[in-house]
Amino acid sequence: MSEYQYYEFLALDRPLDDDEQAEVRSLSTRATITATSFVNEYHWGDFQGAPSRLMELYYDAHLYVTNWGTHRVMFRLPCALLDPDVVEDYCVGDQVISWVVDECVVLDFTSEDHHGEFDFDYDAETLLSAIVGTRAELMTGDLRPLYLAWLAAYGAWERDEDVFDRDADNDLEPPVPPGLGTLTAAQQALASFLRLDDDLIATAVGASTPIDEYADDPDELAAWINRMPVIDKDRLLVRVAQGEAVRVQMELLRHSRGDASRTIPGPDRRTVADLLDEAARRRAERERRRAEQRADEQARREQERLDARERRLDKLADEEHAAWSRVGAMIATRKSTEYDAAVTLLTDLRTLAEREDRDDTFAARALALREAHARKPALIERLDRAGI
Repeated sequence: MSEYQYYEFLALDRPLDDDEQAEVRSLSTRATITATSFVNEYHWGDFQGAPSRLMELYYDAHLYVTNWGTHRVMFRLPCALLDPDVVEDYCVGDQVISWVVDECVVLDFTSEDHHGEFDFDYDAETLLSAIVGTRAELMTGDLRPLYLAWLAAYGAWERDEDVFDRDADNDLEPPVPPGLGTLTAAQQALASFLRLDDDLIATAVGASTPIDEYADDPDELAAWINRMPVIDKDRLLVRVAQGEAVRVQMELLRHSRGDASRTIPGPDRRTVADLLDEAARRRAERERRRAEQRADEQARREQERLDARERRLDKLADEEHAAWSRVGAMIATRKSTEYDAAVTLLTDLRTLAEREDRDDTFAARALALREAHARKPALIERLDRAGI
């Protein structure tokens, strides 16, 4: 496969009507298009539409992946549920960008890897379904997906030293959301898609408070809803009846939590250099421990091999005379497999002689054996290779 591009769009808050589907169809005659999705893959040529424009007009989530190393995911969210000014703190170059259209903010996360082996997932149609849950999390005030995208953007510096100028070392991290140590499945899928290194995540966790401290209290949520004006409750119920149940749920959770639960005081903000250097130290330490473990395992196996050889030689010492007889019997068969077995047994007999300081005795018997079977070239060749 010389070229592969995969495009997927999802309409989550509102399905496309027939006219809108026709407009999208005009951009691609081969795509699979429904009221809630657009899926197409290209093995040659390119998509004629502009993904950013489709996100502005019709869709709430988009995923793009290629076999030359591009990973891109986009989300559209209501500004009422995700403040564009908050998003701005997490934007980085071309890797994490955002813009406002109408009453929505569009997020655009991109990861490139054109310098190494591509980690292309040929089961691309499963990717967006695994990641899209982060959109709902963002709408309820969980900023972990934004932070992960920011972290992945700078993490690309470890793969490509030309991604940023050296001055970026001094860039400060944005507010660190709680719960980085307990990522959701959707957040883990996003981190993987954006090629976010586990060591970099582990480094960031140090400034992130546990999410459990800020979990929703059912009693507090019920009390908050009870205090809402009846007119507001009626308005929300009408929207639920009109098919906006998920949107209403997000708004209720978002507003009941407020901004305080999402902005957790933390330690002094770290620089990009602090994070990358600490991640490198973690990686080096992990590799050192792995090397030690491999060395210990190798030493253990070697000792087990030596112990097994000693037990084998002890047994051989008790039946050495019979062993020499078996060697003669094997050679007498004139079969190649028996020749191999004879040479293996002779090797053990030589090791036994070395252990007991009887090298001369073995050498004499081996020489006599070679002379007795000098006209068996296949056997002599095997003895030569074994140094017997």
